[in-house]
Amino acid sequence: MAGLSRRAAAMAAPIGFVSILAAPAHAANEISTADTAWMIVATALVLMMTIPGLALFYSGMVRKKNVLATMAQSLAAVTLISILWVAFGYSLCFVGDGPWIGTLDRWFLAGMTMDSVNPAAKTIPESLFMLYQMTFAIITVALVAGSVADRMRFSAYLLFSVAWFIFVYIPLAHWVWGGGFLASMGVLDFAGGLVVHLSAGTGGLVAAKVMGRRHGYGTENLAPFDLSLAVMGTGLLWVGWFGFNGGSALGANSRAVMAIIATHLAACAGALTWGAIEWSTRRKPSVLGMISGAVAGLGTITPASGFVAPWHAIVIGIIAGALCYWACTWLKHRFDYDDSLDVFGVHGIGGLTGTLLAGVFATSAIGGTAGLLEGHPQQLLIQFYGVAVAFAWSAGISFILLKLVGLFVPLRVSREHELEGLDISQHGEALQ
Repeated sequence: MAGLSRRAAAMAAPIGFVSILAAPAHAANEISTADTAWMIVATALVLMMTIPGLALFYSGMVRKKNVLATMAQSLAAVTLISILWVAFGYSLCFVGDGPWIGTLDRWFLAGMTMDSVNPAAKTIPESLFMLYQMTFAIITVALVAGSVADRMRFSAYLLFSVAWFIFVYIPLAHWVWGGGFLASMGVLDFAGGLVVHLSAGTGGLVAAKVMGRRHGYGTENLAPFDLSLAVMGTGLLWVGWFGFNGGSALGANSRAVMAIIATHLAACAGALTWGAIEWSTRRKPSVLGMISGAVAGLGTITPASGFVAPWHAIVIGIIAGALCYWACTWLKHRFDYDDSLDVFGVHGIGGLTGTLLAGVFATSAIGGTAGLLEGHPQQLLIQFYGVAVAFAWSAGISFILLKLVGLFVPLRVSREHELEGLDISQHGEALQ
């Protein structure tokens, strides 16, 4: 009997071993409560980045007469893009694997059930994946508004936002994250260097050039109304970015933690670098400079956050602080454009830089892809291609859309309304 028991145990061992190996594959296709819980939190954090985070950050840097109008743009992006995302945005981005665009199979979430999952996120409900990706679309559209703060007509902003979401954001999101041609080429963009930051920064730059400079730009004092609001907004953005980058791991796992660590360190390095440059050149580190450096670090680490080690993030943050400072000072003055809140200088340059640096520092042990430092220089060339496509598409389509919107409504408020302030002229309200 003892021999039979030993033989039975020996025969059972391989079966048990096979079942253990098979278990994770089976579990990977099941909804995980841990992953779901984390992604619910991450979704809330990313929504917080727009309201109230971006709303406070932007409104604190404009003049008092435009604070409410600036906040209204962020609020409008949340309400408008949320509806459009459910109607067709999610489906065109993440349903179907065509090289150029998705399908309308999930039009108004048709066919989505309580237990359905998207192939891109197999351990959380598809409805949660849809909601999480919605928050990315929202903040991307809201970011663009910073370039034309103080002068864009609200009706024109609404029309442009709808068109830009459809013709710029949706294609880019599908190309990079939805199985499109850039994803097939192996372009790395963990959480939005191309899809969010470079596209928004480029769209904002084009809008600033098309609309022209603010009245009084370069001759009058256009100092921020209340930087304390901007500091509070920075704090909300910073914390929200943990959901932005950490949530892009799409699960409660070690990669999410590594992305959060990289995010925090890059923000710290960016703030210190920008402040140090100002201290050395202007004798005083400004609060505006330090928060700008922090956001520059956050935006720049975004595409690389799930691919790099913590010390890489510090280096990336230092580079971000220096390059974005240069873009917001020398580059801006050299080409004479009025990017009101430096969306291109911080987000555009940051997204571009971070995407390229992902190709340099990518570590196979963390993200499964090797970069230049690990002997894979081809990845850097792939990243260059992704940057070129995103920049050209956003710039070209944004220009066309602005011209088309301008045929229906004036893009810019009148001189009298601009001097009066957009709070009164566009919304009939004002801070006392």
